[in-house]
Amino acid sequence: MARHRPRRPRSSTEQPLLDLPFRQPRPPRSPYDWLSADALERLHDASLTILETVGIDFLDDEALDLWQRAGAQVDRTTQRVRIDRDLLLPTIAAAPASFRWRARNPAHDVVIGGGGLAFGPCGGMAYATDLDRGRRPGTMADYENLLRLSQSCHALHFAAWEQVTAQDVPVNVRHLHRVRAAFRLTDKVVMEAAHGRVIPADTLAMMRIVYGSLDGDPVTGDVINVNSPLRYDERMLGGLISYARAGQVTFITPFILAGATSPVTIAAALAQQNAEVLAGVALTQLVQPGAPVIYGGFTTPIDLRRGSPAFGTPESAWAALVGGQLARRYGLPTRGSGGLTSSQTADAQAATESLWSLWPAVLAGTDLVMHAAGWLDGGLTVSFEKFILDLENLAMFQHFLAGFAVDDDALALAAIAEVGPGGHHLGTTHTQARYRNAFFPTTLADRQGHDAWLAAGGQDAAQRANAVWKAMLDAYEPPPLDPGVAEALDDYVARRERELAGSQLYE
Repeated sequence: MARHRPRRPRSSTEQPLLDLPFRQPRPPRSPYDWLSADALERLHDASLTILETVGIDFLDDEALDLWQRAGAQVDRTTQRVRIDRDLLLPTIAAAPASFRWRARNPAHDVVIGGGGLAFGPCGGMAYATDLDRGRRPGTMADYENLLRLSQSCHALHFAAWEQVTAQDVPVNVRHLHRVRAAFRLTDKVVMEAAHGRVIPADTLAMMRIVYGSLDGDPVTGDVINVNSPLRYDERMLGGLISYARAGQVTFITPFILAGATSPVTIAAALAQQNAEVLAGVALTQLVQPGAPVIYGGFTTPIDLRRGSPAFGTPESAWAALVGGQLARRYGLPTRGSGGLTSSQTADAQAATESLWSLWPAVLAGTDLVMHAAGWLDGGLTVSFEKFILDLENLAMFQHFLAGFAVDDDALALAAIAEVGPGGHHLGTTHTQARYRNAFFPTTLADRQGHDAWLAAGGQDAAQRANAVWKAMLDAYEPPPLDPGVAEALDDYVARRERELAGSQLYE
């Protein structure tokens, strides 16, 4: 299938976000190791001690059966499992260091692990906001528009991850409508909720309609959130087991808020994070050796004055850097987050905190950076304007990480000699031949003088972003989908809506 490229907006304004090539950035340097080797080993040993002496609760009978057969110490009364390091470490060694995640369009396949970065949008927001309508409960129309934006900008490698909850669709069938919309409106990689056993079963059935088979490289996956401290609930375990058994992707991600769901010190928070992740990774391999699994981190402090999560802090940057270091120690791909902020609006706080999330994730060698576009309000709200502001940052990272040439042409000694001292290079042959693509072609930055800026309307970055997302939606064209596949998806959704009518299924 040929790669779909959205048409350009009907405007004289350049839109670099639409013109980016689809590629995974690859940092030219090795990931940054924050901790010394000795300190990293102390964390590793502390994590194994937690698993051996304190243990982790697994609130699911099938999970307990798997651990018991493997030889772990299982207390059925408390549902607590203690895992010896001699069992744990050989078990996690079966997990792959990298894998290819298939998209409907093979040109949009993503490799997880091996040094390339992949960026995904925000996920799980309850509200949507924009400058025109303000903050409101998310709807299916909002979700579909966010799919269109995610498809259109190739700085995002994933298109569908429930960027906002469609609260106008009954909760027991939302997953059906999400998956169908993802295939109708995008041809990038699709993620879908690993919640319980029914939702994954429906998702896998719809994936088979599109892909024909689940054999080979994975086609879907999702986050498995640990109910920190030290507990996996039945809902998450149902998703973990369902996806791992089908050879699909799980991101094992503790929800650690230092000072609330872990001790307040970052060392203790990371030791607990590591214990929780390793237990989940091991369980995926007990279900299906070789199942693709990602080491996830989401450790951040709370604001001890208010009790709310604090995002984009120096402490969360430490956690991101060391999380990557730990994942490399075990030979696992790693998932982090970029674009996180506690701000209520797309302002200077949002920009600062988002970049304090994104830069550490990149420096850590994170393979999959989620929540990289649109996150606002501590994760409760997706902002259409911030979505565009974040996309600009991701595009800049793609440009930055490509590096620059140092060769005879780039050194331009002849041009330097031609101009000599005291001249300028604006009209030289060297400059004229390169002026279109010499520098990053920003979509949002305004570099006019003050009077010209006022004459053009005096807009700030959020107002300019508002115009950009509307232009991108106007330019959007859906990628082709086989009519027979589309009809089969419709039939499946209609049948399952009838079967699930009145059920108490929750997301």
